Amino acid sequence: MRLEAMAITMPDVADHPNRIPFEGILTVVDEARTRPPSGARGHRVILTRDATRAALPSLLGMAVDYAPKWDGHDARAKCGIITDADVIGNQLRVLGYLFGRDFPEVVLQLRQSEAGDMGMSYELADAHVADMRAEFWTLTRATFTGAAILLREKAAYRNTSFRLSASCCRNSSPMRESIGATKLVARSGWRFEKQSLGQIQRRKEAKANGR
Repeated sequence: MRLEAMAITMPDVADHPNRIPFEGILTVVDEARTRPPSGARGHRVILTRDATRAALPSLLGMAVDYAPKWDGHDARAKCGIITDADVIGNQLRVLGYLFGRDFPEVVLQLRQSEAGDMGMSYELADAHVADMRAEFWTLTRATFTGAAILLREKAAYRNTSFRLSASCCRNSSPMRESIGATKLVARSGWRFEKQSLGQIQRRKEAKANGR
């Protein structure tokens, strides 16, 4: 099994009221979408593995959104954040947090849904198509700008998924433990530090002055 991974390291806050962990399968790579996405002029789209791997850094920190009828995208209704992205086999798997206190209706929908009811759909910008004359548009480069939570039957890929999870910790998630020692990990290096910009600047000035 081949895997690429990236994650934002967030500080642990026990029982945070506005962090509800989730996990999902955002898309599959090297496989045509079930139906054409908006803007593809009727073409079904294939997101290549290489393009997905290259775009992983752009996915971290992006929002998940939802539409009231759970049937599409609404980029202005940002109800959570993606903190972790892995390519496992042909699946692009994500972890993150919903803003549960701010969007209780989203949490309620997920808790009331049957297993397998909910899915995901990615949002892209700057997508490069290898051959726009081809029947299937193969994306060789793209930037992730977010993702939508929606009913799986409405998603462009029917084998996506989205659900609440017991933990969003990278080291304790069952999704991590199942991979074992064969994991190939590339961390983003992005961290939320408990320091102000003033503190960082003062340290830089002290270092420059030899102190």
